[in-house]
Amino acid sequence: MKRFSTLLLAVGLAIGGNLALASAEPQATGSVLVIGHKNPDTDSIVAAIAVAHLKNLQGIAAVAVAQGPANPETQFVLETFHLTAPRVETSVAGRKVILVDHSDYPQAPADLAKAEIVGLIDHHKLGGLATDKPLEAWVFPVGSTSTIIARMYATAGVPIPKAIAGGMLCAILSDTVIFKSPTTTPEDRATATRLAKVAGIKDPEALGLKLFEVKSQLKGVPAAELLKRDFKTFVMNGRKVGVGQLEVVDLAILTPMKKDLLQAMVDLKAENYHSLFLMLTDITKEGTELLLLSDDLAIVASAFGAKPQGSSMWLPGVMSRKKQVIPGLEQAFK
Repeated sequence: MKRFSTLLLAVGLAIGGNLALASAEPQATGSVLVIGHKNPDTDSIVAAIAVAHLKNLQGIAAVAVAQGPANPETQFVLETFHLTAPRVETSVAGRKVILVDHSDYPQAPADLAKAEIVGLIDHHKLGGLATDKPLEAWVFPVGSTSTIIARMYATAGVPIPKAIAGGMLCAILSDTVIFKSPTTTPEDRATATRLAKVAGIKDPEALGLKLFEVKSQLKGVPAAELLKRDFKTFVMNGRKVGVGQLEVVDLAILTPMKKDLLQAMVDLKAENYHSLFLMLTDITKEGTELLLLSDDLAIVASAFGAKPQGSSMWLPGVMSRKKQVIPGLEQAFK
């Protein structure tokens, strides 16, 4: 708890009491489930909490759930802003669901086809979802799902609670890499400024740096766990492709772990993956070392315009999986 207190002093946080917003949401069987992607990150979990809260205020019984436990960064955010982690739920069959922060079947619950999708809030490419009925869809090319959700609150004329505003601010700072990512838009910056004011955060950048310091505390964590911490699976032209990402303040933190990370990739590739990629992103140098395993290195060279050196390659200026890595891979696999 000492490290949390230090941050509170550094950024001037002044939250009055534990709002217990998420835990106050309905738990009834008939509630709409608001759920983010597998291996949830801060944006995915905070988005579920924020959307469930808004829907309940609009008279729609909804509950935030997650497909897995919160990672260390997200745990830090939840505890700092007194938010309750959504319960873990991996089955949605027979339920109404609102998807947040994803629209790809491989990132959704395995039985999503047996559920009714009633809403979609996302900032990624559309991943091939189809619905039998009309749905509420908020899909915009911004840096964070939380930026879109702030727009939803504004459209509804509903104020964002202080605790949720703090969580949403962190989601934007994390997803945009403190506004360094090429996915960052003017709306992300403006939204972050408004959320910081609501949450009582005087120095958003200091908060953002603290988030990445927490992300960089990797010592003692098994390589297989690190590989899956922020990992997404895609199907590209019928082939299974996985892309993970670790963002750190200094790439040297990961140097002694690379051998184990590559072995973890070898083990995972045996699960019918055509290609596996792990982005080791240095937010200070603003570049990525890409670890890779593939059945066809020519596809990799085509995707990135450079030939890999063994099992890795340096990608200067590359910070974003969704904007700088996935589009090139999708094109190369066609």
